[in-house]
Amino acid sequence: MPGRLSLRLDDDDKIRISPRDDALAMLTEFSGEWLIYRDLAIALAAGLLIGVERGWTMRDENKGARVAGIRTFGLIAGLGGLVALISQSLNLVIAAILLTGVVAMLSISHFKTIHEPDGRSITNFVVSLLTLCLGLVAGSGYPALAMAGAAIVTGLLSMRSELHGLMRRLGPTDINVMIRFALIALAVLPFLPDRDFGPYEAFNLQQLWFVVILVTGLSFAGYVANRIFGAAHGTVVTAVIGGAYSSTAVTASLAQRLRGEETAGRTLSAGIALASSVMYIRVLLLTFLLARFAFVPLAMILAPAALVAAIIGLLLLRRSGAARSDESVETRNPIRLLPAFFFALTVAAMSLAARWAEAKYGSSGIAYLVLIVGSFDVDAAIITLGALPEETIMSDLAGFVLAMTVLANMLFKTGVAGFTAGWKKGRAAVAALAASSLVLAIAGLVSFVAFDIRF
Repeated sequence: MPGRLSLRLDDDDKIRISPRDDALAMLTEFSGEWLIYRDLAIALAAGLLIGVERGWTMRDENKGARVAGIRTFGLIAGLGGLVALISQSLNLVIAAILLTGVVAMLSISHFKTIHEPDGRSITNFVVSLLTLCLGLVAGSGYPALAMAGAAIVTGLLSMRSELHGLMRRLGPTDINVMIRFALIALAVLPFLPDRDFGPYEAFNLQQLWFVVILVTGLSFAGYVANRIFGAAHGTVVTAVIGGAYSSTAVTASLAQRLRGEETAGRTLSAGIALASSVMYIRVLLLTFLLARFAFVPLAMILAPAALVAAIIGLLLLRRSGAARSDESVETRNPIRLLPAFFFALTVAAMSLAARWAEAKYGSSGIAYLVLIVGSFDVDAAIITLGALPEETIMSDLAGFVLAMTVLANMLFKTGVAGFTAGWKKGRAAVAALAASSLVLAIAGLVSFVAFDIRF
């Protein structure tokens, strides 16, 4: 049988290996040696990749002025691979001495150049150490990780101008947003237990905080996109992006500008309508991620309303005669720590209330609870439904209830637009929101009748 070891006994009852087994042993030995050659080659390739970027960046410097180029970085990574091989196969002490010598050589070279008149930054020194480490990683049997690391390092180095330009554009608010999102996403989640506890086993701290990260992450992504594209493309693009994290805030901001605007009224109204169309997409995305069983019924109700809002917004934009405005929408910090904790407490309370309502009143109790609370916070309603066990509530009923919470939000924004901008200047925005709300109500009614939804 192919692949089976063939053993036989000789006259002295000794086990002898057949020639086929000798060939198999040789093949195994060759395979092991090939892996060593592969790891060393990848270590060298990782260094050459980084060296190409470093050499190209310093291509205009005088001959001999460059501390390290493509050959040097390739050799540094190759040395790292050899040191890793020596530490595994020969002697750990020798490997440690070689590694210390390479690091000392790089350090001396760096400290020698920083005292020259055209002293260099520490970047080359750090990159040299990283290249050495990537060579060690490849030589230790992790070539894929080494190549991925080399690609990331090369990418960061090649983005020098873009990253420096980004730093010049950042303001205090941007730094606060990044720090707060990092605190929410990275500093809390790893320390929370992943188990159900409490009354009705309604609480799971890790899952609860994960959905907080998801919701704030959407807001963070919208804020970043707004900072990158908003200032360059004006009101409409900023409004569309802003709708990903707070269409209500965008509506209030644009409606306030509508009151004092004389020339760009249709553009501002288009921004309000398009922000609401993005809000529908955001709700559907959250539902797909957290309460997928309700996604299809909800999409059947929201899709026509989203389409109406988008069409009216685009028509207003076309009739305005301008696809952009030089002034962007004022956006606030979308990530605040206290509201994030309050949101987590709200979701926890709703989760407990939903389990209690399900135990006492069945699916109708959950539906009424989600409808009431979701009128104030649609995200919390979606998360509550997603945390419930499967088949706790019918998908058609869940989709209908979520759609009605969105309708309540749309009616509220319609009132904000009309009250803030005034009827004369805000009638286009009010008409757009009202039309979308009407289509949403009709689609909800059709769904209620067609699927015989009962509370």
